[in-house]
Amino acid sequence: MAQDLSTEARKRADWMYSPGDLARDGWETVIDGAIDGWQHTGLRVANLTSTERLTLPAAAVERIVVPLAGSFTVTFREHGKERETRELAGRTSVFTGPSDVLYLGAFSQVEISGNGRVAVAEAPTSEILPAVYVPRESIAIELRGSGRNSRQVHNFGTPANLHASVFMVVEVITPSLNWSSFPPHKHDTDIDGVEAALEEIYYFETAVSRDSEPQPGADPVAYIRAYPSSAGEINFLEEVRTGDVALLPYGFHGPTVAAPGYDLYFLNVMAGPAHKREWLVTEDAAHKWIRDTFRDEAIDDRLPYDGER
Repeated sequence: MAQDLSTEARKRADWMYSPGDLARDGWETVIDGAIDGWQHTGLRVANLTSTERLTLPAAAVERIVVPLAGSFTVTFREHGKERETRELAGRTSVFTGPSDVLYLGAFSQVEISGNGRVAVAEAPTSEILPAVYVPRESIAIELRGSGRNSRQVHNFGTPANLHASVFMVVEVITPSLNWSSFPPHKHDTDIDGVEAALEEIYYFETAVSRDSEPQPGADPVAYIRAYPSSAGEINFLEEVRTGDVALLPYGFHGPTVAAPGYDLYFLNVMAGPAHKREWLVTEDAAHKWIRDTFRDEAIDDRLPYDGER
């Protein structure tokens, strides 16, 4: 049965999910068309042990397998081809730089085994494209912004780096005390050359900052803000922790903020009804001026996060 998100009060419970809220078939979290009104993007997250495996049937969905922590074996069969196996060496955690990833086109059967935590970004499409293995070494680490607006981006699933059908998939690391997605922006209306309508999923992880000593009993936390646009009502300012997911169907969003002492990671999945792989946004006019204040500041010297601390 579809989960009804069409009721009047679309508050935190409708757009924010904790680990286990959307558990299904061995996955800790599944975002897909079972959520009423959610159409263009999907995400699966799971913890696996060495004795477990998860399977995904051939379907009109493209996918990227993203190791979050640990290593995985992906056995897959593309449409009309023989079975293949690809080893993903993975990483210790999302805060140790990019991981190798595997893109799988529509109508591919997939089996994932290994030991650790894994995500699968998805988007509905009937276009059949070949599988693409993207090794960690080929993923450029982009340092974006400056000062307290500095963050690290892994653009392995963007048009410039991957030939996919409809979705865009990226990772962002925001060090303790820093902000991302500010000024706030929206992408909920198609305006040629100006803005592209895109659903967006945020999957979060948090940790004690790399420039702090590990703290027993610490509660790593970050924050995300979303508010209405002419496309729809949405309004929340929420704490997020590892495993939390935010859905952004429309509206302005930003900032995402890493609290003092805690680093923030998020995985973004974006796609829209026009099936154009363009990230075009409109910034909130009330805050656009702030961008000028960052121009003369240096990039945070704690970045990049690549390898163990």
